[in-house]
Amino acid sequence: MNHEMTDYGLWFLVFLNSAVFLMFAFSFFKPQTPRDWRTFGAFAAFIVALFAEMYGFPLTIYLLSGWLQTRYPNLDLLSHNAGHLWSTLFGGSGDPHFSLMHILSYLVIGAGFYLLSTAWHVLYFAQREHRLTITGPYAVVRHPQYIAFVMIMFGFLLQWPTLLTLLMFPVLLVMYRRLAITEEKEIQAQFGRDYEEYAKRTPRFIPSGKK
Repeated sequence: MNHEMTDYGLWFLVFLNSAVFLMFAFSFFKPQTPRDWRTFGAFAAFIVALFAEMYGFPLTIYLLSGWLQTRYPNLDLLSHNAGHLWSTLFGGSGDPHFSLMHILSYLVIGAGFYLLSTAWHVLYFAQREHRLTITGPYAVVRHPQYIAFVMIMFGFLLQWPTLLTLLMFPVLLVMYRRLAITEEKEIQAQFGRDYEEYAKRTPRFIPSGKK
């Protein structure tokens, strides 16, 4: 393995990609309350950790290097393509950027950002008019914005899994669930019976398929 470490140590790209994605998410989510900032902050930590390994230092590749070199002796561990671990583990060939997993990741990430934008638009006008948010994505689930963040993170895990982000993902799922429950208590205190009826017919996270 004679590859020079030119595919990593690109900290400017770490900063640039993190900033672009976080500003993009910020423009859709627009955090206002302390809970909003906790939600966005957890998502930001995931994104920074992801790009730090994607372009900065390949910690996962480093920790797994012995096993990877034994199992895949022809794999250039310091190449950028080696970071697409799903492609390597599933025996993919060719450029992993054009693999089915990579294309699927883009679709999931794009759908997540679309849901985030749509949900915020509905929530924004409902809050301005001081009414319960029950239309658009909120007619399907009670917390579409949390689902959107989870979709985006899951999409990135399909594209570039790392040990750190794989560990962070279930922790963030638990965190978002707790934030959602806290949010529900506050909304119920504000809207009372109307929210109780809404909660009965609308699932928290997973669409039921019922009208």
